[in-house]
Amino acid sequence: MAFRIVDFNDPIFSGLHNMFDISDHEVEKSVNTPSKMYVRDAKAMAATPADIKEYPDSYVFVLDMPGLKSEEIKVQIEDNNVLVVTGMRQREDEKEKEVKYVMMERRIGKFMRKFILPENANVDAISAVCVDGVLTITVHKLPPPEPKKPRTIQVQIG
Repeated sequence: MAFRIVDFNDPIFSGLHNMFDISDHEVEKSVNTPSKMYVRDAKAMAATPADIKEYPDSYVFVLDMPGLKSEEIKVQIEDNNVLVVTGMRQREDEKEKEVKYVMMERRIGKFMRKFILPENANVDAISAVCVDGVLTITVHKLPPPEPKKPRTIQVQIG
């Protein structure tokens, strides 16, 4: 006989939750587990894939942002070396109230990605462009520091 450990995140409880139409607030009060909204938002954050490329003169971050307009995406620099991309994916409003989702796989909710920039990143020279659901952020590199030249100090007679 096989045993299975069941917890409140199990699909069985999720199905029962939906069948009885218990509100998230009631579930949070009765069970000390993350709310459905929190889990959905966490999945939306994790489901924002990114590629990072390094070129001789820049770093390029490429993030998939399907269905988002450029004004719905925010790109910021925090603490002078952290690149932060935030936004919100929402379901489109259904004009007909009779529409019922049969399956929902596309992630919705808030998203946030943070990237720690290297020391040679020029935080004053950053550009961001969103085309066809792909956000491309270019962070230019600072020129390498010039090697220090020997300095001659005049010796005084005292």
